[in-house]
Amino acid sequence: VIIQMGDAWGGCRFQGNTAEAGAGILLSRLAKEACRQGLTGLEAAGGIPGTLGGALVMNAGAYGFEMKDVVRSARLMTESGEILELSAEELQLGYRTSCIPARHLIVLGARLELAPGNREEIRARMEELTARRKEKQPLEYPSAGSTFKRPEGYFAGKLIQDAGLKGYRQGDAQVSEKHSGFVINRGQASAADVMGVCRHVSD
Repeated sequence: VIIQMGDAWGGCRFQGNTAEAGAGILLSRLAKEACRQGLTGLEAAGGIPGTLGGALVMNAGAYGFEMKDVVRSARLMTESGEILELSAEELQLGYRTSCIPARHLIVLGARLELAPGNREEIRARMEELTARRKEKQPLEYPSAGSTFKRPEGYFAGKLIQDAGLKGYRQGDAQVSEKHSGFVINRGQASAADVMGVCRHVSD
């Protein structure tokens, strides 16, 4: 069963330095809204493909930023329908991990603590990171972003490239030739194609 947290769970509101947002809001939109409010802390999140809920599940991050840097608490639902409010500490946010999958929880929303900043400086930082992403990442193709966890002390993309797997392909799913840490969809890739590439690279 897949539950898509779409527009109905895609709202956000700000009070002071605090943002409360639904699990379905895109990180790109949340980062832009924070910028409009003159709040800093989400600049690097703006280019991460996905929703706030997904970002919490895996403690998403980029360019030295992780969700745990700004999350103060999250509202979740258990399999039995019980609503929980867990603090950032209780979420056990680590490198691309949290307690959410193991406890079979569904993210409903989160409270984030940001900091006052200059709108123009925040916007400039977001534009700088966007330019860096366009230069180094295969943004011209659909993907789920950086695909593989980085082993401690190494870079996943470099290891994949050294293993001769840059450009490895199953169907229309392919290890990007621009950045080996990405699995891209070159047209009509199925979920089985993508998972096949991921399993082959991991093995």
